[in-house]
Amino acid sequence: MTQELRAAAKEYLVRYGGDSFENIFTHASGCTVRDDSGREILDFTSGQMCATIGHNHPAIIEAVRQCGERAYHMFSGMIPDVVAELGQTLAEDWLPGDLKKSLFINTGSESNEAALRMAKLYTGGFEVIAIGGSWHGVTGAASSVSYASDRRGYGPTIPGVFAIPEPYSYRPHIPGATDDESAMAALELGFKMFDMHSAGAPAAIIVEPIISAGGVIVPPQCYMEGLRKAADERGMLLIFDEAQTAFGRIGEKFGASHFGITPDIMSVSKSLGGGLPFAATITTEAIEQTVHERGFTYYTSHVSDPLPAAAGLAVLRTIVEDNLVERAHTVGNYLRGRLQGLMDKYEEIGDIRGLGLLLGVELVKDRQTKEAYHELGEITTKRCFELGLSMNIRRRKERGSVWRIAPPLTVTEAEIDRAIEILDQALKESLDKIAAKA
Repeated sequence: MTQELRAAAKEYLVRYGGDSFENIFTHASGCTVRDDSGREILDFTSGQMCATIGHNHPAIIEAVRQCGERAYHMFSGMIPDVVAELGQTLAEDWLPGDLKKSLFINTGSESNEAALRMAKLYTGGFEVIAIGGSWHGVTGAASSVSYASDRRGYGPTIPGVFAIPEPYSYRPHIPGATDDESAMAALELGFKMFDMHSAGAPAAIIVEPIISAGGVIVPPQCYMEGLRKAADERGMLLIFDEAQTAFGRIGEKFGASHFGITPDIMSVSKSLGGGLPFAATITTEAIEQTVHERGFTYYTSHVSDPLPAAAGLAVLRTIVEDNLVERAHTVGNYLRGRLQGLMDKYEEIGDIRGLGLLLGVELVKDRQTKEAYHELGEITTKRCFELGLSMNIRRRKERGSVWRIAPPLTVTEAEIDRAIEILDQALKESLDKIAAKA
């Protein structure tokens, strides 16, 4: 059936962009996936950063089994017991500051749509500021505030959206004496431009605590504090899109915890479902009360579904029981150290950045000029997959060539060692191949 199903995939499925493979995939467990040839591949993307505690974790399997005996889905106006329990668990044990109220939906795009609807209804404005290099989703408002890629060819976006420069210290838009000075110069210019364009209807600033699709960019503390200050001064709500930073991946509970800044609204997804489609939009009691009084709606067929909520509870319990937040910090340092060893060996690795188990490795032709090495990134990523390692690479002319490395929080040091061996071999072979062509 292998060749037949590969042919069926080509003939009957819409190609939806991003990395794709000739293989059909059949199984996933822990840090590995298996293809139709029986080959096991290390998944250092965590299934697009969703399999927080590893693929098909026993706790999630058990949660799904129990839902099979109780309920997968209910009428949207009926709140399942497991949804109430998850909301309480988040509010009492996880969320920072005065964040308390959760809306449970399906995807990261949805969670940002809901967040932006809340902000517009609460403020009465419609103007939204987003950060260069950001990625918030593919639906209407979410795609309008996404600047990492894929904006062309779809017609006009939602009015009232403004981009400001991201604090890309490795490739600063405005070079400064220090990373902080460069970041703040970009922030100041961005808000000057916004204030010039504003029609006097500010609503929200939306930002990823780590700008992942833009190249795993970690803003300096002063930049995030500047966003908080700018939002307060303009009567805007600050939204943190924590799709990739929530629930321990960066060695903290949230990006908000890392920066010590509480947003007005937080969107979470990916890692909360542990592989099942699940997301949440979270806000304060005061904001929820106000938007409720003004008629807030985000009513879908799958809002507050019990199945993904049960998986979310299983994920949170496993993270606590297995101490995975601290583990992400410790094992993340081990992974960074092993990558540093490769950087010492290969001049083509220009920068390593990120937090915990969300790391970026930027490839350059020359460390002085920082010219992006797109060819090396492309063929090395392909060779890594052939050798049994799957990673995600961001290749944009204006953004360089950056591997995003994000294994599950349960990854072992032995699996990291194997991944580094593959990376080492793939880099050497790819550089030799390029040299032979020259």
